[in-house]
Parts: sequence; C-alpha cells; structure tokens
Amino acid sequence: MKKELLPAEKRLPDNNGFFGRFGGSFVQPELQKQMDEIAHAYHTICRSHNFVQDLRNIRKHFQGRPTPVYYCKNLTEKVGGARIYLKREDLNHTGAHKLNHCMGEGLLAKYLGKKKLIAETGAGQHGVALATAGAYFGIPVEIHMGEVDIQKEYPNVMRMKVLGAKVVSVTRGDKTLKEAVDSAFESYLEDPVNSIYCIGSVLGPHPFPLLVREFQRVIGIEAREQFFEMTGEMPDNICACVGGGSNAAGFFHAFIDDPVEIYGVEPLGRGTKLGEHACSLAYGTEGIMHGFNSIMLKDAGGNPAPVYSAASGLDYPSVGPEHAYWHEIGREKAVQINDDEAVTAFFQLSRLEGIIPALESAHAVAFATKLAKERPTESILVNLSGRGDKDLDFVMEKFGKYAEREY
Repeated sequence: MKKELLPAEKRLPDNNGFFGRFGGSFVQPELQKQMDEIAHAYHTICRSHNFVQDLRNIRKHFQGRPTPVYYCKNLTEKVGGARIYLKREDLNHTGAHKLNHCMGEGLLAKYLGKKKLIAETGAGQHGVALATAGAYFGIPVEIHMGEVDIQKEYPNVMRMKVLGAKVVSVTRGDKTLKEAVDSAFESYLEDPVNSIYCIGSVLGPHPFPLLVREFQRVIGIEAREQFFEMTGEMPDNICACVGGGSNAAGFFHAFIDDPVEIYGVEPLGRGTKLGEHACSLAYGTEGIMHGFNSIMLKDAGGNPAPVYSAASGLDYPSVGPEHAYWHEIGREKAVQINDDEAVTAFFQLSRLEGIIPALESAHAVAFATKLAKERPTESILVNLSGRGDKDLDFVMEKFGKYAEREY
C-alpha cells in the first residue's frame, strides 16, 4: 500500500540527510566536517536574499531560462496515442540540465571562498557545465572522466578543455562513471578546505542529494506552470531518465503532490544479465556507496557491480536516495528501456521533430512512445534533459544502420 506523502513544508530529507532509510552521510570524520560546512552553507547562504537574487539573475541572463515546454505534434500523430510534450532542457545553455546545479554550486563556492572546483562526469555534460561555471566565476576546475567515456564523448572533452578545465583520464576498473567518482573524491580529499566537490547528480553524502535537487527544482517549477498555461490542466504522466537521477529529481519534485503518474526510466542496455544494464531500482538491493545509502547493483561479493549503457550519463551502479525513497513508497515507478529502443527514439525524435536528443534523454522519449500507445486519451510530459550533439560520433559509429531506417 502506498504510504501517505508528507506535505511540502515537511518534505525530506531530515536533518541528517535521510529520505526514509535512504541517504545520510557515511564518510570519515575529517570529511564530515566539510559536509557539515556545506550543509550549513545551504541552510544559510543558499537561502539568503542576495544568493537567491544572484542565482535568479544568472538563470535568466546567462542560462537563458525559462526553457520552453513543447508539444510534439508529429511524434504524437506518428505514435497514434497520448499527447507527448517535452520540457526542453536541451535549450538550457551548454545543452543540458547540468548547468542548473553547476551554476548554483559555483556561486556557493564563490560565497565560501573556495579556490578549486572538482567533479566527475560521465557523458561529459556535467563536466562542460562545471567548466562553464568555473569560467564564469573565475575558479579553476578539475574534471575526472573515465577513459571509456572520454573516447565515447570526445566532443565534450574538447569543450571542457576550451573552457579551461583540467580533464583527468581515469584508467582504473571499468574506466567509466563510478571510477570517475572514486577518483574525484580522492582528489577532493587532498585539500577539502580550499576545494569543493561539485557532484554531478543527486548522489553522495548529505547534503549533496538535497543541494543538487534544490538547484534542479527549477525544471519542475517551470514545467508545471508552463504545462498548465498551455493546456489548463496537469499532465497525466511525467517521465525522465534516471541514472543517478538529477534531472528527474528536479523535474519530479514539483509534481510530487499532484495526481500525476511518475516514471523513472532506467537503462536496460543489452539485457537483464548483471553487467549488461544499469537498472538499480529494478534489480538492485540496499547498500552504501560513495558515502550514501541507497539501492545499488552488487556483484557476488556485495561490491558495486559493473554496469553498462550506451548512454554514458546513465551507467552508474546506484541511484539517488530520494529516488529510492519515492520508489519504495510507490510514488515513482521504475521502468526500463534498452539500447535498441533508446537509439530508435533518438532517430525518431530527430526525424519527426527536428530535435536531436541526448542518448540519456532518448530513453525517456522511448518510454513515452510506448506509454502513449497504452494511454491514448492522456498526456505525457517528458523531461528532455539534454541535446545529442555529444553523441553523434558514437551513435553513427555504433548504430549507423539505424540512420537508414524510415521513421
């Protein structure tokens, strides 16, 4: 039975960073002091009039917000089902939702007097966004990225370097997002006083899941108002891709008390076998990784399992603790889309609407087209979290045959 949701003014996390039993901060004492400093900064600096006004000015005049909600007339007619709408985060400056929290984190670092921004990146969008924030605020940036992802997302690597960031290639383990997080954390621990770790999703020890969600809430706040203005009602269904889940957390949060069906779309990759997907909510169990308790994919020894997705931003073996909580209480339904379905949606949206989505976002579009056929009288609002420029070389190399199909 679905548990009763807390009213907005009492919404989680609690003072210790827990969403139910998920979340918290599981780090060594010295690092906990820095986490406490950042948490205090959020509750004081980030809620101050000056900080809020500065961030709103950045959102409007630098990022180009609000991003629009767009009705996909051609896709809707082709699918022959529910009306499909997109929240166009691909039109946010730098081409994805990531700048929403990176500008917030950069502004916070400036207020705290930090001298270095450190982060991980998978698909490279977080890295580009933080490099952009570093250039804007005049703070040096160091980005850790798995060697595999560097090869897949090379255009974003070049963008980071052009923006002045130092890109560290991570060659350990599977050489993807998990290892990049490990490497970035290690670099941060070398000097946590003068640097700040700007995590790229609603992950990590408290207060990062809260901090990133709050900076990303602008997506859902805008989308809710825009959709109602367009249609006179709330959407029947909303969906977004979920790896760590930053775009989805910011999007879902505004609708959490509304009579709206919420779907978190996970990457099924090549199949259900461990190592062939990154569907933490569907196949994971409770565990602690990177300083927080959530649902994670584990190997036989109980360690984080290898994961895979064609979308580099989704191949992480855990999920944000708030997503784990929403899933547990039945508020967020976990659904899965494989590589074939995502790439098909990538080309279908491109051909029918003139919008090239990120492979991550294409997972959500693919699910929307499936759901539309099941709910022909309803509406679906998709968070299109990013654009696909970064994926073009990889898609054409690995999935070039899809370009020859009719859509």
